[in-house]
Amino acid sequence: MRPTISRRAILQTASLTTAVRTVFAADAKSAALQPVVDTASGKVRGRAVDGIQVFKGIPYGASTEGRYRFLPPRKPEPWTGVRDAFEYGPNAPQVPASSRRSITVTAGYAYPFNLPMNEDCLVLNVFTPAAGKGKRPVMVWLHGGQYTYGQGGNSVYDGTNLARHHDVVAVTVNHRLNLFGFLELGETAGQDYATAGNASMLDLVAALQWVHTNISAFGGDPANVTIFGESGGGGKVTALLAMPTAQGLFHKAVVESGSFIRMTPREDAAKNTERLLASLELKDNPIEALQKLPMDRLIAASAAPAMRWGPVVDGHVLPRHPFDPTAPEISAGVPMLIGSNETETTFFLASDEALFSLDEAGLRARLLPIVHDAADNLIGVYRKARPHASPSDLFFWITSDQRIRLGAITQAERKSALGKAPAYMYFLTWKAPADGGKWRSPHTLELPFVFETYDKAVVTGTGPERKALGDRMGAAWAAFARHGNPNCKGLPRWNPYTASERATMIFDNECKVVNDPDSEERRAIQNLRA
Repeated sequence: MRPTISRRAILQTASLTTAVRTVFAADAKSAALQPVVDTASGKVRGRAVDGIQVFKGIPYGASTEGRYRFLPPRKPEPWTGVRDAFEYGPNAPQVPASSRRSITVTAGYAYPFNLPMNEDCLVLNVFTPAAGKGKRPVMVWLHGGQYTYGQGGNSVYDGTNLARHHDVVAVTVNHRLNLFGFLELGETAGQDYATAGNASMLDLVAALQWVHTNISAFGGDPANVTIFGESGGGGKVTALLAMPTAQGLFHKAVVESGSFIRMTPREDAAKNTERLLASLELKDNPIEALQKLPMDRLIAASAAPAMRWGPVVDGHVLPRHPFDPTAPEISAGVPMLIGSNETETTFFLASDEALFSLDEAGLRARLLPIVHDAADNLIGVYRKARPHASPSDLFFWITSDQRIRLGAITQAERKSALGKAPAYMYFLTWKAPADGGKWRSPHTLELPFVFETYDKAVVTGTGPERKALGDRMGAAWAAFARHGNPNCKGLPRWNPYTASERATMIFDNECKVVNDPDSEERRAIQNLRA
């Protein structure tokens, strides 16, 4: 007998099939909106944001608090199940932004510094077009902040547009700062703490090792990694170029307004430690006491005016000054992109209002303590090239060249002299429109253009020029990450920097390459170090 199927059963079966399809469709949609990636420590779940997959707050190291203060980083504790990577991780311990005066707060940069902070801060963030697919160039960002503050979760460092517009994987990193990352303890606390003066730099090596191990699961190519950073971040890039433990973990390097030719000698770092211990009134068993003191007390001590933090030439982690007397041979094959902004010092001196309305006598008086008996000659050289410039303009040009641009030129010269990989030079002269143009071309100005996040930085204004410049700078940085060469559509031919030609890309509303721009001013500034 042929079985009979009721109409109700048919409808119920159809309904069940539709429900199953709906569940599968919902699961597929959920997977697309919340992608899951398997890392060496466990699975992480990210979020899709306008077609880009974003994973935030992924641990690359374990907590550094308590007895682990000042010690080298440890691998993160593995986890079971799937860990949500939806929010930025905690900031490293640092002085709050509200107590720091700079253009960051006076000119309206939209940088949120209000994330919680603690010593379980070894986390990173990944922005990728598609996890698990492709072998894209990887761009690892090292934030600035004078080695004392900052975070990878800064809104201007958001890697979404780099990933979307240029098909790269962007990574931003948090790591230990100030005394937590740079307290020289080798002679004070014994061999276990011999690398404490560079704990922060070892954090960055650990982050790069994490990238090497895990980034292919996020669609990146571990054999094509670029490290890039600005200010103190540029200093970290510079130091990594001279660190044996970092070699092979990156293949290209970008230094923005942070060409630190020399780092802190160990003897100077030891004196810094002595001052710190005296201020905390620590004598017996200082390491045990330091590891028990509250985080907030150490933060306050680290911010004292006499304290100086940064990578230490300790003979181990950092065997030598990175670019003195020469560029490091161990990274000779790594191409570099190096540069600075025209008036860097308007950022650092933002709170000194008198500097923005100098007269001729005030210009000379302000320069004398900085360049001493070279003041009159420098004023004459710069005035000749800029006859209609105000005294304040001259002050900011001269001090910016002396403080930052000279380092960039020296670094590019010495890198080029090795003859094994190119160095490319840029100079940003675009004038920020915020506050009536008061800031000229300040320190940090290139950041929202490199990341194409100019809508998150009030200082860039709202005009169409900012997008055009962002398109070019973002494309150039991504091209350099991809090929070791920043030439790209929309820019004139850009040759490597050499001592004979000094080719320099001028980034402005009109981008152009100039050989040895401001040559007389360059020679005058270089004579200060002669």
